[in-house]
Amino acid sequence: MTETTGTDAQLIEPDELPIWVPGKILCESKGLGWKDVSQRTYRYNGQDVHIPPMNTFMIVQYRRGDTPMDRQFDGRWTRTQCGPGHFSLLSHAMQSHWNWTEGLVVSHLYLTDALMTRVARDIRARDVKQVRLHDVLQGSDPVINHIADQLTIEAAKEGPGGQLYAEALSVQLAVHLLRNYASVDSRSTSGQSGLSQRQLAMLEEYIDAHLHEPLSLNELAGVLHLGVWTFNRQLRKSVGLPGYAFVQHKRMERACAMLREPGRAMKDIAAACGFSDQSHMSRSFRKAKGVTPGQYRSGH
Repeated sequence: MTETTGTDAQLIEPDELPIWVPGKILCESKGLGWKDVSQRTYRYNGQDVHIPPMNTFMIVQYRRGDTPMDRQFDGRWTRTQCGPGHFSLLSHAMQSHWNWTEGLVVSHLYLTDALMTRVARDIRARDVKQVRLHDVLQGSDPVINHIADQLTIEAAKEGPGGQLYAEALSVQLAVHLLRNYASVDSRSTSGQSGLSQRQLAMLEEYIDAHLHEPLSLNELAGVLHLGVWTFNRQLRKSVGLPGYAFVQHKRMERACAMLREPGRAMKDIAAACGFSDQSHMSRSFRKAKGVTPGQYRSGH
């Protein structure tokens, strides 16, 4: 049967994989709050299985057992031997047919299409249409094995900062895969563009609703599903300011508006605008306007 790509409505989740490939789950990251990456370790008997298109990219790390392995991917069969130290790749939204005869213990890593696209966009500094992993059934790569080991250990016994650690490892893995095992189709654009009016409106709406809180570049880029570098570059092209400076500009705009309202306490204005305290607002105001908040209020 020839492999085809699936539409979003047809893609299965990693949690559905045991329906198609029955095995015993030895550990998993489910419930740990990881973002854009998940992990499961399976013990499998020999099987002949068809896997529908998945909504993630899958990396299979072979941990125990050695077996002949046949796989049909993108319309062609590959036959090899897989065992400890090897890995296989399965691209997002691709059907596959696997056959192996011996028992195995494998670690599965699942990376979201959003993560791979975001990282590819940052690497290439352009909009990305599609990321596709190469047909690798028996790979050997110390970087992939190391990251897979670390994520498997973290899933089995979560340590302090586990979510952040898993996120950092997933980005490292995505970069490595994109540099060595992937093809990337870029969208045709007429030169480097900034944010669209819709994106800018979404960003301003989010900042306005959360201006009283600390706002990180990762958080702001995530609102638009962009990487930090791409976000900063496109925002600068649109408004002439990078992310941090744009937020500070919005804080000053709100502070000025509130200072023109009679009777508003300075500490309340500072809190509503996201300054850590009244002194912080005074320092920022003097730097931006050349006067203190009190002097600005007196002049208006």
